[in-house]
Amino acid sequence: MKQRTFFAKATLAVALAIFSSTAAMGQQPTAAPQTATDWKQELISRIQIHGYAQGGYTLSHRDGQTTNTFDIKRVLFWANARITDRWSFLFMHDFSSVVQEFYTDYRLTKNKALTIRLGQFKNGLSLENPLSPTSMEAIDVYSEAVTFLTGCGSDPLLGVQYGRDLGLSLYGQTNDGHLRYELQVMNGQGINRKDGNNTKDFIGRLEYSPVEELRLVATGQVGRGHAVAASLYNPDIQAGDNYKRNRWTVGAYYKSKAFSVHGEYLEGYDGKAVSRGAYLTGAVPLGTPKVEFVGSYDFFNFNTSLGLDQHKAIAGLQYWFYGKCRLQLQYVYKSAYVAGGQFIHGANHALMCQMQVRFN
Repeated sequence: MKQRTFFAKATLAVALAIFSSTAAMGQQPTAAPQTATDWKQELISRIQIHGYAQGGYTLSHRDGQTTNTFDIKRVLFWANARITDRWSFLFMHDFSSVVQEFYTDYRLTKNKALTIRLGQFKNGLSLENPLSPTSMEAIDVYSEAVTFLTGCGSDPLLGVQYGRDLGLSLYGQTNDGHLRYELQVMNGQGINRKDGNNTKDFIGRLEYSPVEELRLVATGQVGRGHAVAASLYNPDIQAGDNYKRNRWTVGAYYKSKAFSVHGEYLEGYDGKAVSRGAYLTGAVPLGTPKVEFVGSYDFFNFNTSLGLDQHKAIAGLQYWFYGKCRLQLQYVYKSAYVAGGQFIHGANHALMCQMQVRFN
């Protein structure tokens, strides 16, 4: 019921945004009345439609058992309405899950120095989380540390929030785009839900590009979480508890015609538990930009006091057959899982295939 209510509200907001766009256009002085064709062209020019789908096949082997399945990862659609030259609205729905984003932006300055955003959107923590899955090299998208610390789904205390939250953001860029910043005030509870406590989360993000090919990124978060469930990774916190939730990350991204690579170090503090991890992911064209070799190494310790280590390695190929559409084939290895010196399960070996189709 709550999901349907949010979906209805978001859809109504889209309608209002489009109506506002039409009204704003009608208020602009013109030398002569617009024809029906002119009006339609103006409306089309102010609304952009986007979408993509990712699906494929996964063969997995762990602890002597082999499973295989065809699956749909994501089917997303979003519309961006430009109400004025400074004011815009975005609505995004994932047809395989829930409404993920709906927010409005208003640029406060003539240049791009300061814009305010209000609504539901991706939190700015980590280098990877703000990036679209359509641009990520790995089929399972983000590193273990990013997935856990940003609320993408592996932290039971926060639940599956797709790296998004409700709140307010101030962002912009200076120095001819070389320096970018963002400050967010978020509920800290995730998507389509009210805050579980009276404390807001603050997230800061700084990006610096000394040259076009290189980006240096530092992010941090200070706040308090409200646990929606108990967690194997943090047995001291129970469902309904409020707890300290702080994070910080440093990373870099380099992209040229010869290769692309990005890596990051991340730490998180949930109550008394400390988690930390790092990853390095890259892609190298094989004679043509359309065919690339992809490789990644990823380490994450869910709780350093319990020794919850996880290692992951990826190797594969991807073929960009049209624009942002691609075919991917990857081998994924995850190490055996050990908790407090006790063996939990063996290593996981998986062969993953995926097709991505995207339109703008």
